[in-house]
Amino acid sequence: MAHPSQLGFQDAASPVMEELLHLHDHALMIVFLISTLVLYIIVVMVTTKLTNKYILDSQEIEIVWTILPAVILIMIALPSLRILYLMDEVNDPHLTVKAMGHQWYWSYEYTDYENLAFDSYMIPTQDLTPGQFRLLETDHRMVVPMESPIRVLVSAEDVLHSWAVPALGVKLDAVPGRLNQTSFITSRPGVFYGQCSEICGANHSFMPIVVEAVPLEHFENWSSLMLEDA
Repeated sequence: MAHPSQLGFQDAASPVMEELLHLHDHALMIVFLISTLVLYIIVVMVTTKLTNKYILDSQEIEIVWTILPAVILIMIALPSLRILYLMDEVNDPHLTVKAMGHQWYWSYEYTDYENLAFDSYMIPTQDLTPGQFRLLETDHRMVVPMESPIRVLVSAEDVLHSWAVPALGVKLDAVPGRLNQTSFITSRPGVFYGQCSEICGANHSFMPIVVEAVPLEHFENWSSLMLEDA
């Protein structure tokens, strides 16, 4: 999860997020090289009296500054398109969870089970126990088996919401009357925090998302207990 004064991304907890971090580093290096080159040219032009009076009529330079930007854009676009395809691809999910946004809480339904559904509310600050995080903890977590493809269906009952978990590389709009879908695979066990990322009213800041990835046998035990309590 995020830490105070953190400048970078959260640690990746899914293959897609790892790819996004690699794309970020790739694009940032290209931007750094371009910025360095432009700064060097500016410094040279300001600090030297030597000039080329034919530079504005140079056909070779025009060819370079036309082709080079196109090549750079292709170098950025191709990895981006690959990751976009990976994020949209949903292949044989082991579990499907429907997340429904409300003002101001989330409800979850495990569609592979007959009667496994619950609401997830933020725990008020005064009810937190030592070690819990303010404005991020919920009374019921979305529990999923680790290293398994999970499909998430997202919608809303009232206004626009957005289901986002940065460590998993997931952010999906919840639109009333429309069912959007995405998928993810958790690469390690853990608890991953997110928040509604679409302004949805007065309590927009108070509808956190908590995804807990556990081994398969722990998930089966959890689902059995939830079905018994239903």
